[in-house]
Amino acid sequence: MLPPNLFSLPADTEVIAPGEVLRRRNEVLTTVLHLESGRVLRGVLDDGFLRHQLGAVEGPFWLDAASALLGLPLPVDMVADTRVHVRRVPIEAFQRSLAAMPAGARGLLLDMAQGYRQQSELAVSRLAQDAESRCAQWLLNHAQPDHSGAMQVTLHQRKRLIAAQLGIAPETFSRVLRHLRELGLIHGTGNVLALPQPRALQSMAGC
Repeated sequence: MLPPNLFSLPADTEVIAPGEVLRRRNEVLTTVLHLESGRVLRGVLDDGFLRHQLGAVEGPFWLDAASALLGLPLPVDMVADTRVHVRRVPIEAFQRSLAAMPAGARGLLLDMAQGYRQQSELAVSRLAQDAESRCAQWLLNHAQPDHSGAMQVTLHQRKRLIAAQLGIAPETFSRVLRHLRELGLIHGTGNVLALPQPRALQSMAGC
């Protein structure tokens, strides 16, 4: 998107091993990374692993230029898939170089950056929704009426095992349950969860 010759790149390159995290979601940028060589995966980290991959990029490539252009935190996590070489440009220097560009070109870049970011945010939100849908479906599948006829779920397995059945990280499962509590779709403590609004859960599950 941005030719590197528009910027004064530092002479030194940083070498990053495969599996290392380059950027984290919601990180506020102080530098902008130019990927000189290698491949970087974009996605969502769960329990330290990139379980949800949204794509890969190979150098030369600006890894976080869109967020830097818009002055916003990063929407995705980034992990080195291979040995990579990057150069870090201070965000102030990056923005000064942008300010020196013709207004028309700068406006076009901003429009492209906005579209790129919207696509990334939509992809991340769909991942979160997918996890919620799977959890809602699991709760409905395991629901039984209590003595009053209200629906409830008894967790006979540890949450880590349930999360593995759903194909999500334990932290994601806990986060979804917390969100469902906040929405009033489940309540209770311990191993027994009441489902006061099963129809709302059905809607979340796409039933």
